[in-house]
Amino acid sequence: MDRVGVRELRQNLSVYLRRVKAGESLEVTEHGRLVAVLAPPAPAGNPIARLIAEGRARAAVGTIDDIPVPPGPPSYAGTKALMEDREGKE
Repeated sequence: MDRVGVRELRQNLSVYLRRVKAGESLEVTEHGRLVAVLAPPAPAGNPIARLIAEGRARAAVGTIDDIPVPPGPPSYAGTKALMEDREGKE
């Protein structure tokens, strides 16, 4: 990543903006100290696709319909316990 001083950036802003539009990122310095990073915006669109592209998530290998339904009738014991706890019952 290239570095550019504030004064140089100000004097040649259009040149550096063209570079950023082309996909480059630039570190902006003031008196030799890093003060900002000028980078292209993150691509808009599907956040899941972005996470997959970044390697931070994996694509699904099936659909929700592929998940088997648990055997037996549904149990509401957990819900009942939470409701009793909220009401202060033991």
